[in-house]
Amino acid sequence: MKLKGFAAALLAAIFYGTNPLGTLQLYADGMNPSSVLVYRYAFATLMFLIWMAAKRESLAISWGTAIRLAILGTLMSMSSATLYLSFRYMDAGVASTILFSYPIMVAVLMVVFYHEHMTWSTTLCILMAVCGIALLYHGKGGVTLSTVGVTLVILSSLLYAFYIIGVNQTHTKLSPVKFTFWIVFFGLIALLVYTFFTGEPLEPLRTPLEWASALQLALLPTVLSLYFINIAIEHIGSTPTAIMGAVEPVTAVCIGVCIFGESFTLRLAIGIVLILSAVILLVLSREKKTAK
Repeated sequence: MKLKGFAAALLAAIFYGTNPLGTLQLYADGMNPSSVLVYRYAFATLMFLIWMAAKRESLAISWGTAIRLAILGTLMSMSSATLYLSFRYMDAGVASTILFSYPIMVAVLMVVFYHEHMTWSTTLCILMAVCGIALLYHGKGGVTLSTVGVTLVILSSLLYAFYIIGVNQTHTKLSPVKFTFWIVFFGLIALLVYTFFTGEPLEPLRTPLEWASALQLALLPTVLSLYFINIAIEHIGSTPTAIMGAVEPVTAVCIGVCIFGESFTLRLAIGIVLILSAVILLVLSREKKTAK
């Protein structure tokens, strides 16, 4: 059964790492970030709805649960929004790697809000991640990355860290599919409000390739990724699943370099390795602490 869990974790990470695939294609066709996000969440909501209908599962939830899930959905969707905006200012592979520093931010937030003890290992991991981000900050030929882009992806990582903590603090009796459906649905509502205030028009999908790209974003990095994460956590636990998540930015980097011609240098490679190593070491050290 552990093999099934590791396979599910690997698939979840690969599927989530395909975010740049559909996003950059739609950007290349001139579509704005708000439209890309709305289509992703709308199609994902529809897919989850069909899934639940096939299982004959009720949509009913209490008002208290709805409020908690609305907050979680908003955090998740705004994390997606800031990440997709960062793709406009920097390579998607680099952005996805910086995003993967969210376990570091979770550790810091747990110290700040829940008064967890800051260990030397946690401090070392934070320093490694900061050094990795600093290396990524200088792109090809020593050109500095966009400060706006880096700020957006760090904000995305921070929002996702709050989302992770919120999920851990939310205890419901909902099935994983139902739980995720409502988060994605409320995320869609938040994105529609976001689109209204930004004033960006909702652009139509015009070509078969655009439809395929939007459906890919809904299916792979949303529905299937979340589904396989649930299977992985059930069979191997959250720690190995988090470690396998290191494949996410690697997948995004490969897509960016091989398909969209993004640059890849030794400096970037070292920065990526530092960030991934910091996250893996942090997760392992926290697991060891929990086991004592």
